[in-house]
Amino acid sequence: MSLVTDATRDIQAMPSALRLLTMIGLIIGGAAVLGGIILAESTIETVSLLALLGLGFVGLQLRPQLEEYIVSAFRAHRRSALVLGIVVVLIFPFFMQGSSYALHLLIIAQLYSVLALALNFQLGSANIPNFATGASYGIGAYTSALLALNFGISFWLTLPVAAVVATLFGFLLGFPSMRTRESYLALVTIAFGIVVHQLLNNFDWTGGPNGLVGIPAPSLFGHSFMSPIEIFGLRLPSQANFYYLSAALVGLTILSAKWLHESRVGLAWNALRSDEIAARCQGINVVWYKMLAFGVDAFLAAFAGTIYAFYVSYISPDNFTFLVSVTIMTMVIVGGMDNTLGVIVGAFLLTLLPEKLRIFDDYRLLFVGVVVIAFLILRPQGLFPQRARNYGENR
Repeated sequence: MSLVTDATRDIQAMPSALRLLTMIGLIIGGAAVLGGIILAESTIETVSLLALLGLGFVGLQLRPQLEEYIVSAFRAHRRSALVLGIVVVLIFPFFMQGSSYALHLLIIAQLYSVLALALNFQLGSANIPNFATGASYGIGAYTSALLALNFGISFWLTLPVAAVVATLFGFLLGFPSMRTRESYLALVTIAFGIVVHQLLNNFDWTGGPNGLVGIPAPSLFGHSFMSPIEIFGLRLPSQANFYYLSAALVGLTILSAKWLHESRVGLAWNALRSDEIAARCQGINVVWYKMLAFGVDAFLAAFAGTIYAFYVSYISPDNFTFLVSVTIMTMVIVGGMDNTLGVIVGAFLLTLLPEKLRIFDDYRLLFVGVVVIAFLILRPQGLFPQRARNYGENR
């Protein structure tokens, strides 16, 4: 008796060329929808594009075989999808009509993608609720900014230093968290985030509530990131420098996620998520892998914080409040826990919505909340639900 369903057989029998066209169409179509939302000048355009996006997910929910076909198309043409994705990322700023605001939104969305992916290692892979990702984000930003302002250290050197400092704080948070579970663990991380925010707000050497001003822009091979980019006669605003830097960080985070998820570490985290007691009985060092999850989250969050600090050149405690951590956790849940693509889509969606719906003013967050709830009703497990990994496949 074959274990392959008729639907799966039909999908596998479809021509490779059709799958290739499907993959190309989805990547280019997704980029077009993203660009449309960013460049939309009216609320009607934004809502219409969101409705189109919602209809797409309704179709996936009603027709599971369609989702399987899309997955098979990308799986069959992984390298082509990777190359096309990189090309789209590289040329995307040239379609933003020279808008500094559009590039700013893309930069912030990419940094939040890194933060959401960092949290996904804990919340998605290991089922560890952590409301302190915003604190790690702030620790990275303040560490790099203080090193640059007080000691004149280059941006490129502050990156690893800030990551190490944030990781140490991540382990510091992990130690007391080992004695707690579920809601109590969440309370410990909430307390840690509040303590860090209050310390940043009250220490004189952090600038107190006024923050730190005048953080110098980085440079690379003599090119300042405050200067525009000129390629083949085309001119991009200075924000394009940070766009490509943030895109590189997202790419590095995706590679890290792929490596960790498919390694022994990822399997151990998944075992913790399924049943911690059973994992302990199987010889898994529960304490070590939980601590590692805290460290990885803080390490990547510090990278994002460093880029943010040098991009905006001014930071204050208000940039790293408890609300930031809640927003990041919402991105993971909406996108789809333990799904890299889903987390990134969730991060972009929840970064762009509040900005593009400013016309609602005081009701903006309410409208965003309604949209989020609607998406969760359409896709209860997130926009891109967790999928079982097939370790026996040729990659």
